[in-house]
Amino acid sequence: MSWLGSIRTATGGMRRHKVQAGVIGIVLLIATASATLGFALLAATNAPFQTAFAAQHGAHATISADPARAGTAQLDRTRSLPGVTAAAGPFAVAAVQTDQGGQPSGQFVLAGRPAAGSAVDNLVLNDGHWADGPGQLVLDGSPGEGTNLGDTFTVTGIKGSPVLTVVGFANSITNTADGWVTPAEAARLQQAGAPASTQMLYRFASAGTYAQVRADVTEVTKALPAGAVTDYGSWLSSADQASGSGAIMEPFVLAFALIGLIMAVLIVGNVISGAVVAQYHRIGVLKSLGLTPAQVVVAYLSRVGWPALGGCLVGVVAGNVLAQPVLKQSSEAYGVGSQSVPWWATVAAPLGMLALTALAALGPALRAGHLSAAQAIAAGRAPRAGRGYAAHRLAARLRLPRPAGLGLAAPFARPARTMVTLAAVAFGATAVIFAFGLSSSLSRAAASQTHSGTIQVEVQPFGPGRGAGPFQSPGAAQDAAAEAVLRAQPGTAHEVALYTNDVKVGGIAGNVRAQAFAADASWTGFGIIAGHWYDAPGEVDVSTSFLDQSGLAVGGTALVNTGTATVTVHIVGEVFRPGTRPYVYGSTQTLAGLGSRANLQEFYVGLRPGTSTSAYIHAVNASLGSSSPWTATAQETGGKFYTIASALIGLLALMVAVAAGLGVLNTVLMTTRDRVHDLGIFKALGMRPGQLLVMVVCWTAGPAILAAVIAAPAAVLLNNATLKAMAGTAHTGIPASFTDVFPPARLALLSLAALVIAIAGAMAPASWAARARAAVVLRAE
Repeated sequence: MSWLGSIRTATGGMRRHKVQAGVIGIVLLIATASATLGFALLAATNAPFQTAFAAQHGAHATISADPARAGTAQLDRTRSLPGVTAAAGPFAVAAVQTDQGGQPSGQFVLAGRPAAGSAVDNLVLNDGHWADGPGQLVLDGSPGEGTNLGDTFTVTGIKGSPVLTVVGFANSITNTADGWVTPAEAARLQQAGAPASTQMLYRFASAGTYAQVRADVTEVTKALPAGAVTDYGSWLSSADQASGSGAIMEPFVLAFALIGLIMAVLIVGNVISGAVVAQYHRIGVLKSLGLTPAQVVVAYLSRVGWPALGGCLVGVVAGNVLAQPVLKQSSEAYGVGSQSVPWWATVAAPLGMLALTALAALGPALRAGHLSAAQAIAAGRAPRAGRGYAAHRLAARLRLPRPAGLGLAAPFARPARTMVTLAAVAFGATAVIFAFGLSSSLSRAAASQTHSGTIQVEVQPFGPGRGAGPFQSPGAAQDAAAEAVLRAQPGTAHEVALYTNDVKVGGIAGNVRAQAFAADASWTGFGIIAGHWYDAPGEVDVSTSFLDQSGLAVGGTALVNTGTATVTVHIVGEVFRPGTRPYVYGSTQTLAGLGSRANLQEFYVGLRPGTSTSAYIHAVNASLGSSSPWTATAQETGGKFYTIASALIGLLALMVAVAAGLGVLNTVLMTTRDRVHDLGIFKALGMRPGQLLVMVVCWTAGPAILAAVIAAPAAVLLNNATLKAMAGTAHTGIPASFTDVFPPARLALLSLAALVIAIAGAMAPASWAARARAAVVLRAE
């Protein structure tokens, strides 16, 4: 037979076995899509802030200037200063106080920009459109975080109380403003009597350190009239914040990306090798008709190659589409404008899957090519002699129902195929258990960091029209009135005032952030890593960064200079507090001098069981009155990172579980076709459809049970390792309660995911085998 004839033979066989060709194409589609997403996630974790900063031409420095001292022409001349590579502005800036739905929503710093695009700080429009008329507002961030397109904000303290409608969401990589309006709108929103401000954005030739940025800003300041520069912000502050919050995502994103890639490799290898092995009988027939060994190899590489090529091409497109929402959530968690699938991932994923297909098919095809016709026909009819006999005899002795015994013993006849199936199910179950555990752990971390058992009454010291007047902090009488209102509310179970300021601690070079409570605060829900919450005078708790920078440990003592006194404190606990900034927590009695009115930041409030949070907040604000500078707001149960991370974890776990199910489907399908002759005989001898269904499903039950036994401890270890890695990037330790999320009963229940994946993958071919008539089954051979 000619080479062209062998290829026609392969394509003809592919047309006759459309199901097998379809499975190869679908599995390669899923595998290529998974690989594309895996590569995209790996790229997304590689310096996301730096990548976005370069792509968006982020501002190295954001300078605020007084337009009364430096006009537009003077600011424009700074563009040509030595070291300035690009500049944008000046943009008028308005700081406005807003209400939303009758509730204070805080202060917004709004910049007037004619367009999102700019030579510096090129904004990424995430949704909606750019503000192009009066009353339109573009907010920094993304929709769905309490604010959506079409929502309105009322500007207070300005004549007429203008209403701003949200028409878009954009991202500034260096957070140059809270939102943007048109230049004319920014001028209209200027508060009477408040100093005007304009914003200039700069990129410099050298801005890699804080010292270099300060030097660059100094040169700009010298080029302007004295007092023109009122403030500036450095891009390094945003970079540090991104490394502290976004970097915490990297370990679990990497874990899922690697799991997805390994799953793709396993499933493709299983599918392709199984497809060739399942055709040994046909290979024997073709060899008896005159095909040479080389023609056999070419025929079967062609047979799996065409559907594999189609699956890879569709898969890489699907992977790019699927990656968009995942990368959108990833970019929101990292605080960058946008992330996309890199070009090399689009190329590497299909090429890698095609190469893997060729390698997986080459070994069995070469083996088939060197078999004689009689050996190939025998290998296609039955597994190697002796395999599985002991398992069948053991199943018979256990007096299991015959269909179940045959099904449970069947995997021992094809050990290599069974091991690949076991690995696929184990990876899928591990991903599901790991996702549940990590979500639970992150929920506990969110509750600890945001004190979800409390609501907060936050001070608004710069609220125009509130309190004694604009830009004035609350007075002593107003502070006392706020505390009295909280104590008088029937829903109040606990309330405590929080005082905050920077202090000096011996052994730590920079400032330490101190939080002092005026009363018992043990109920607020801080996560304790080691030791206990302070409960006596002279005791404090500290963050992990405090211990790292001071070289101290729980049980040690430290000298704290509060500015008015130097006190010796005893460290009794380590508190969960991500970030590099050191923190110390104690009572106002211990941290003498901190309990002054100037340091009063907020009140923590714990509610009685059954109390409605919204009703309580409404009652408090009504009692405080519109003239009070204090306002009650609900504390969110989780930060932005935790919300996005939980959603991303669920999506990635679902993808891995679906890929695992497809791997099982392929294995059972290949085994069904491999044993189609046996199935036909079983049906001819009277095996009922239900018995046949049980037998085929039991083919995967044994490997699934073993996969569950492997997946449970693997997921626990992976969860603990990932949490430790995430904590390491966040510069904090982990409370034991964060990792203790797998009680035995819950772990056993979650382990059933292996059986669910296996049975779900086996049901389609099992149902076909059960429904088909004996004659149809034998003819399908």
